Amino acid sequence: MKAVVSKQPGGPETLEMVELDSPKPGPKQVVLEIKAIGVNFPDSLIIVDRYQFKPDRPFSPGGEVAGVVKEVGSEVTSLKPGDRVIGSCGWGGMREEIAIEADRCLAIPDEMPFDEASAFILTYGTSYYGLKRRGDPKPGETLFILGAAGGVGVAAIELGKAMGLKVIAACSSQEKVDFCLSKGADVGLIYPMGDLDRDQQKELSNQIKEVSGGGVDIIYDAVGGAYAEPSLRALNWEGRYLVIGFPAGIPKIPLNLTLLKSCDIRGVFWGAWVRQFPGEYETDVQELFDFYKDSKIKPHVSKTFPLDQSGDAIQHLMDRKATGKVVVLTE
Repeated sequence: MKAVVSKQPGGPETLEMVELDSPKPGPKQVVLEIKAIGVNFPDSLIIVDRYQFKPDRPFSPGGEVAGVVKEVGSEVTSLKPGDRVIGSCGWGGMREEIAIEADRCLAIPDEMPFDEASAFILTYGTSYYGLKRRGDPKPGETLFILGAAGGVGVAAIELGKAMGLKVIAACSSQEKVDFCLSKGADVGLIYPMGDLDRDQQKELSNQIKEVSGGGVDIIYDAVGGAYAEPSLRALNWEGRYLVIGFPAGIPKIPLNLTLLKSCDIRGVFWGAWVRQFPGEYETDVQELFDFYKDSKIKPHVSKTFPLDQSGDAIQHLMDRKATGKVVVLTE
């Protein structure tokens, strides 16, 4: 089988296509014939050893896959060959086949195509956990999303609307704002690119207050960097600031702001929560599938790449060219 692997730390250009033996399942594993691989920001970090986990090399990036069960281990009773599933593997997904624990696979609805399935659980799982369990949303509150045109950002737009929130989508261009408005955002805001100086930060904070009518209740920050502090300054009393990711860098926050606003800064580490609370995770997954069946959420796959261009797919995401999700297809 073909696999894209990282043999040494480096950018997407260092990834190589190799031939490997097809895997065999362990007693509690299944082998998936992979059809589609969702590309996510952690893929750009794990290949340069900047992610929370550092797998032994060579390894394949790709944390979520969709495909068909090819073979099951001796102790697996929940799945059978031919089942269509999503696999949450963390890494190892950019290949034609993978051996994965059966309890890390989810059966997908018949009406869900593989490309959407591969773009579903990580983004919507992260955003749903962040909003539902860390954001404490109340209908009518205002949700401000930084990096709203990305995968988790679009998921947050749709889920925020499903929860009865007013959604403000913040993006780096009018094209991305227009896209977010088409996905259900109530208001859009364009922020400047680059490392903002103090005047630019103040102006951004004022813009957020203006478009929100005075301030926001929940901040969903999938960008970080110089955008974090001005966003926090626009947070309402007892607001919640959700820390999602840092493609613009890890910010330094003046903690006096949390005192003055009596607000919370809350981390959102969905993967660790899933492992600690599998029962609650199953509940959330079922609710997400219900949202999908009711057409309240739908992954937006903006671009696909063949397996041998997996590095280009990751670079496309790093260059912030994606609106919604980028997916790698094996055929």
